[in-house]
Amino acid sequence: MSDAPARLVLDRPADARVAAALLADGTPVAHGFGAIYALTSRGDGVRRVNALKGRPLDQTGSVTAPTGHVLDAFDLAALPAAVPPSLLRDVVDAFSALGPFGFRGPAAGHVPADLAAVDADARTTQVIVPGDACPSQTFLAAASAAVGGEPLAISSANRSRHVTGGLDAPVHWRVEGLRAELGGADLVILEHDDDAVARDRFPLHTTVSTTILGFHRAERSHGRVHLVLERHGSLHVTGVVAVLRGLGLGLTIAPRATTRLVARTYDVGGPAARAAS
Repeated sequence: MSDAPARLVLDRPADARVAAALLADGTPVAHGFGAIYALTSRGDGVRRVNALKGRPLDQTGSVTAPTGHVLDAFDLAALPAAVPPSLLRDVVDAFSALGPFGFRGPAAGHVPADLAAVDADARTTQVIVPGDACPSQTFLAAASAAVGGEPLAISSANRSRHVTGGLDAPVHWRVEGLRAELGGADLVILEHDDDAVARDRFPLHTTVSTTILGFHRAERSHGRVHLVLERHGSLHVTGVVAVLRGLGLGLTIAPRATTRLVARTYDVGGPAARAAS
């Protein structure tokens, strides 16, 4: 186990810097992320995190980054003609201002293989952000600096469905549930000062993994560019449509995004968690 103090709090900048230094040394950090908890590591730590979670070792990870560096993981020259870099910046800024969100697009050349996946003939990467107002911005900025600006990897802070045996493994949004499931693992926990306050910070979002919008397969239809909803998560599709409409864009819903993710529920008698029915 790490030599981190017994309790690190996300809202304390000094604690965030301690966690960032431990991450740079190779220890994954489970931390508050929007209204939930996420698991962030060095970009070269994807396989270690997969093993910790019980995932297949070669499962692709996602990227995370602090505000101002979200586009660093994307190859802006490889964007579809319908999505100029200026439009992508507007999309990222609009959704990041609302709260946690995910974006998928062409991967920059420096993104490692463990953080990139091929979709048709496009090499893509997925960038998940906590929202501009989340205190985790301090931690992510410190972690990014500590690893020299290399990509940071992110995953949900939970055991994989490959371990739990369920159809899904909902993300944790209470630190006691996170501790009960992962507290014995070789990681650092950087917790919200108050989980309820963290949830209230993002009233448009629920306690599931982020909604993800893809722009590498954007197409123009009826005079409007349509981006693709790849996952229906914490921000409801109606909110996604409203933001895109304000930018003059439309939305296409991928088949796997027709059903929204389901939030984890916790047993009344203790921190043990079970999936919502």
